[in-house]
Formats: sequence, structure tokens, C-alpha cells
Amino acid sequence: MMSTLSAGVGREEALKLLKEYNSEAFHVRHALTVGAVMGWFAQDLGYGEDAEFWSLVGLMHDVDFEKWPEEHCVKAVELLTQAGFTPEFVHAVTSHGWGMTGAAAQPELEMEKVLFACDELTGLIGAAALMRPSGSVSDMELKSLKKKFKDRKFAAGCSRDTIIQGAEQLGWELDTLLDKTLTAMREKEAEIEADVAANT
Repeated sequence: MMSTLSAGVGREEALKLLKEYNSEAFHVRHALTVGAVMGWFAQDLGYGEDAEFWSLVGLMHDVDFEKWPEEHCVKAVELLTQAGFTPEFVHAVTSHGWGMTGAAAQPELEMEKVLFACDELTGLIGAAALMRPSGSVSDMELKSLKKKFKDRKFAAGCSRDTIIQGAEQLGWELDTLLDKTLTAMREKEAEIEADVAANT
């Protein structure tokens, strides 16, 4: 089945744009992580033909955050449109800021709801991995992640309320979202690390 979604711009051009507006390694790593996780979710949820689109949405979701944090998901509309991304792509990217920024776009497609749900969660999982002796998600279990999730002082910048709201929008139990995102990060870890090494 052919993809029905078009980003309008390929990954190489998208990466170039991302790095033009994001110089901090932390932000580039987050973008690459969310991109890989979104690609995993596309396959897992039966949208394999759109996996590249999902992945690009994840990659570019914070394109404006480093330079324009006060205009997050607003400035992105201008940057992405000028770069040639399609309106459907721009909507998908900006919808993850629904209710948090001036962005009016509400997550509608399952893809947009997944991005909304897993964006903050990837940050929480990444922070938890750094605390482990292995420094990796490869040996992290769901019960360990749940303990970190409940401790709101840990990685306090990762909004638990947004993650919970994201699971609700998807109609999933919170444990399902936590487990799937952890699995995605575990299975994509080598790919993410290679991408980070090549782009930071």
C-alpha cells in the first residue's frame, strides 16, 4: 500500500534545516530520538507505508524550540512552510504543542496523538537511562520506568500530565504507552546512537 501522506521534503533536507536552527547536542539528540520512536510506532500500529512521514514529523517537531521557545509551534509554521513542507506535515508537527503553546492545532490523526503522548516520555526515559549503570535503555524494565514516572522530582521538566493526557487521547492505559515507548527506544537505540554520532 502506497503512502497517502507527503512531507514535501526528504530526510536529508529536513536534517539540514533542523541543524540550522538547533546547535545544542541535547536538542538534536531529542529530535533524532523522537523521529526514530515515531517510525517504530508507525510500524507497530499498522501505518508502515507512512513510517517515513511519521519519523520526519518526530524529527522536526521541535525545530523552532531552541531559538524561539516563546513562539514554539508558532514559528515552526513559518520555518516549515518556507522550507517546502506540506500543510498536513506542518499541522502534524504543531499539534504536539496543543494546549501548551499558542499553537491552535489539535491532534486529530492517530500519528499526531502518538507524538503528543511520547514526546515528553522519550525525555523521561532518556533521563532514566542515564541513571543506570549501563547508561542504556537496553536493560530497563517497565517497573523501573513506572517508579521514575511517579517520582515527579525526577526529570521534573518532563510533564507527567501531558503524558497522561496523551495516553487518554489515544484511548490507551498509561502502562501501554509507557511500555510501547520504552520498547521503541530499546529497539531503536543503536540506530539513534549512530544518528547522534553522525549529526552532533
